[in-house]
Amino acid sequence: MTRGLTVSADSRDKAPMGFKVRAFIYLVGVHVIAAFFFLIFHLAGAK
Repeated sequence: MTRGLTVSADSRDKAPMGFKVRAFIYLVGVHVIAAFFFLIFHLAGAK
């Protein structure tokens, strides 16, 4: 019998905390970059 190697169903279904934080940072970063490009093109087209 192996002890300490059992994985519960709850822990298999959840993503690791570090992955959630990294995904959130990437998501925010992509939206900030997209907003920056939108602003640049909007200001360039305003003239």
